[in-house]
Amino acid sequence: MVTDHKAQIGGKEISYQACAGTLPVLTDTGETEADIFYVSYRVVQPASPKTRPVLFVFNGGPGAASVWLHLGALGPRRVQMLPDGSMPAPPFHLVDNASSLLDVADLVFVDPVGTGYSRAAKPDLTKKFAAVQGDIDSLDRFVRLYLTRNGLWDAPVFLVGESYGTFRSAGLAEHLVEHGVALNGLILVSSILNLQTVSFDYGNDLPYQLFLPSYTATAWYHGKLAPELQADLDRTLAQAEQWAASDYLWALNKGDRLTATERKSVAEKLAGFTGLSVELVQNRNLRVDNRDFARELLRGEGRMVGLMDSRFNAENAEPGRQLGFDATVANIRPPFTSTVNAYLREELGYQSDLEYYVLGGGTGRWDWEAKNSYADTGENLRNAMVKNPYLKVMVASGLFDLATPHFATDYTLAHLGLAAGLRRNISVKRYRSGHMMYLEGDALVQLKRDAAEFIGTTLKR
Repeated sequence: MVTDHKAQIGGKEISYQACAGTLPVLTDTGETEADIFYVSYRVVQPASPKTRPVLFVFNGGPGAASVWLHLGALGPRRVQMLPDGSMPAPPFHLVDNASSLLDVADLVFVDPVGTGYSRAAKPDLTKKFAAVQGDIDSLDRFVRLYLTRNGLWDAPVFLVGESYGTFRSAGLAEHLVEHGVALNGLILVSSILNLQTVSFDYGNDLPYQLFLPSYTATAWYHGKLAPELQADLDRTLAQAEQWAASDYLWALNKGDRLTATERKSVAEKLAGFTGLSVELVQNRNLRVDNRDFARELLRGEGRMVGLMDSRFNAENAEPGRQLGFDATVANIRPPFTSTVNAYLREELGYQSDLEYYVLGGGTGRWDWEAKNSYADTGENLRNAMVKNPYLKVMVASGLFDLATPHFATDYTLAHLGLAAGLRRNISVKRYRSGHMMYLEGDALVQLKRDAAEFIGTTLKR
């Protein structure tokens, strides 16, 4: 279904065509194994020797539709949230997105199989796509078929991923170059490539030091730090990061060999950087996971902070139990679910009786395909950059993200094993926001500016 629209973007009126439809996932013998739903936006322009760049956009989960980046950040229409990014009173509405990237590139928002309206051809095939490689292979086939059917093999191609969407984009980058598609760039929003950095497992101490700076930022936001640490967030974060990568790492590595005096000293320092009590930190053996932190920071007020955006908080109705829900998801699910269902039908004219799977419900149990190890597509990203040295990467991280913390992303990027020349192809941007930094107006404007500059600079070489 193709429809014509206009929107105010970047201070100008943009005329564009929207297409809501599906493309088949075809096997090498031409059989259809699934249908992938997408929404694309194209600016019709006079004949030009230059083809506009095209951005293929994925969200994460795994199990999330592309609606979050679609109607939150990059598309020509966006969900109207309150200025601080919190949920307004229903009913919910869409407004023109002045920070859309449509003035810079054509956009294709892709719902992987099991999300949105995308479905396997047969129920027993669903499991095939609910796995790391099955997911990547299906999206590789989608991208190449889209380029073929739309005559875009000469277009500059970028991938944009958020959360698990960055994991799949890194894997997809190498998969595509092996099939002859050399990408111009990747935009990784709230990146997670190495699952070891966020998995609070027995014997894996890595996440405790990598989450600490995000705990510090959260405690700062809620006014839980000592006055000298509350004065300047950037300076305080630098101190937290330095301590996390040195004395705290040393203490974690020393484990049970810590003396009582050493343990007390580390507990006091850790409590100071997190806003938690010394007693709680000692009780947790100097190791506080993200859910424990989210539940404990505002316990005195009977509240819990969000995981994806720790600026949000909600009443903790059962403080004695494990974290029951993410305050961030509770804030975003209703407005995005309501508006995407209305938008697809009323503005884009796409009719379906299927449930549009916004976040979960269509994929089942995910197969990480990691035996006695952690799933990781960092190596795929490195390989893609080595095989295609023109590939540029922009990474966007939120300081108040307790799901994919910025320090964990920094660690992963520093351990790709790239030579200095290729390391210069990676740029990192930080935002005083959460996992979905675009929920807040100021951060959305900054994200648009950074992404537009990245795309423009990448194509100038």
